[in-house]
Amino acid sequence: MNFTEIAENRQSCRKYDPTRPIEQEKIDRILATARLAPSACNGQPYHITVCKGEFAKRAAKATQGMGLNKFAFDAPILLVISEKPYVATAALGARVKKNDYRSIDIGILAAYITAEAAALGLGSCILGWLDDSELRALCDVEGTVRLVITLGYAKEGDPLRPKKRKDLDDLVKVLEE
Repeated sequence: MNFTEIAENRQSCRKYDPTRPIEQEKIDRILATARLAPSACNGQPYHITVCKGEFAKRAAKATQGMGLNKFAFDAPILLVISEKPYVATAALGARVKKNDYRSIDIGILAAYITAEAAALGLGSCILGWLDDSELRALCDVEGTVRLVITLGYAKEGDPLRPKKRKDLDDLVKVLEE
């Protein structure tokens, strides 16, 4: 698949096949691709905790406040993304420019992870509704948990939904002299 095909076919999976585990080679490939994600000053200010088995179930529970994300319980793998400190140059840039580079870097990381998962035939969903303190305790991490990404095979019969996106004219303005 080329990147456009990945972008056209990738969707937030909310129906996982709980009986179908993910092959270790695919998990390794997703993590290797994640490592290649660009970040401010190459600081990579994040940590990925891979939750499998009972840890995946406990992590899923920490994303289900107010009845949300019930599907996460069926995902065989949950990736918990937490913040790490900035490197000195990125920290200085963040203060001077008043920009949260860690959040940007974590967003790029999530895009790399979900794109690679799609290329490997896996479903994924990025979750921002989560219990930070519960996940910190479960994963034994100090940094704020920003995202959880569910990974797994989509359940048979979960069709590709048509993408509803804004028109390009609503998203893009071209300036030239």
